[in-house]
Amino acid sequence: MRSPLLSLPGAVEAEPPDTGVATHYGDPVREQRRLVAGDSFVDLSHRGVLRIAGVDRLPWLHSLITQHVAGMEPGESAEGLLLSPNGHVEHHFGIVDDGEATWLHVEPGTAGDLATFLDSMRFLMRVEVADVTSEWAIVWEPTSGPHPRFLSRVRRDGLGGRDLFVPRGGLVDYVETAASGGPAGLWPYEALRIAAHQPRLGFETDHRTIPHEVGWIGTAVHLDKGCYRGQETVARVHNLGRPPRRLVFLHLDGSVETLPMPGAPVEHEGREVGRVTSAARHFELGPIALALIKRNVPVDTPLVAGGVAASQEAVVSPDVGLHVKANLSS
Repeated sequence: MRSPLLSLPGAVEAEPPDTGVATHYGDPVREQRRLVAGDSFVDLSHRGVLRIAGVDRLPWLHSLITQHVAGMEPGESAEGLLLSPNGHVEHHFGIVDDGEATWLHVEPGTAGDLATFLDSMRFLMRVEVADVTSEWAIVWEPTSGPHPRFLSRVRRDGLGGRDLFVPRGGLVDYVETAASGGPAGLWPYEALRIAAHQPRLGFETDHRTIPHEVGWIGTAVHLDKGCYRGQETVARVHNLGRPPRRLVFLHLDGSVETLPMPGAPVEHEGREVGRVTSAARHFELGPIALALIKRNVPVDTPLVAGGVAASQEAVVSPDVGLHVKANLSS
């Protein structure tokens, strides 16, 4: 769906998979600064929205996803995953309950598939699953806490802020009452996401990704809950440690004008050890990126990402697991 905010002055539409919203409004560096100052917002109305109603919705959803949502209180927020039977990540979503329904927001273009799967798992449970993307839009604000007008999911990840569920027909009205600095595009938002070490489905993940590799253990995966699809893989890797890959944050050589493209090889001593997943220019940190690399690459060794020299910060320990406490500085 094409956002009405693309008609605002300076708006430049983003490329797939983020078409339909603005990548920036003419000055992405200034837009980043406004976001950090709390004087802006980001149009994420291209994301999908699901509404799950019915008295059985929370225990039913609890049995399917990685997050503990049984007994979720009205206004309580979380994030979760739907895994394959083998423990690979299929969907990632934000969650909030309003007391009558549970709301999820998901990556662009994935709401239909998730709704179809969830609907197929209802059986005799009193649950109604609806894809309401055509009616509701997501807006991210850097401000934390509940919003006085809109249902909000307070984020607990490194990016923080809150996701608002805004009636799609009211997006223009929302802009008129929102932060005085005006909107910021997806380009500035992505730079802040990367700097906060936050993975994104379809960027930091592929068909083989397990939650441990990208740091979703503890934020999107609750380790003290009953059975759900893919739990055996989660428990095995958590207890024994050592997933095959790990997410790293890269500080890129600022003297190079171009950024490595997603999918560009990451090399260590001339040998390919991973791939760039996301890259951006941060207004303070300069060129930065996230990458998935082989677990056994030393945490303090320099890398080359898409031909650009890079120093790494470990986002996920190479020894991640319940019984192993890694020292990332060694």
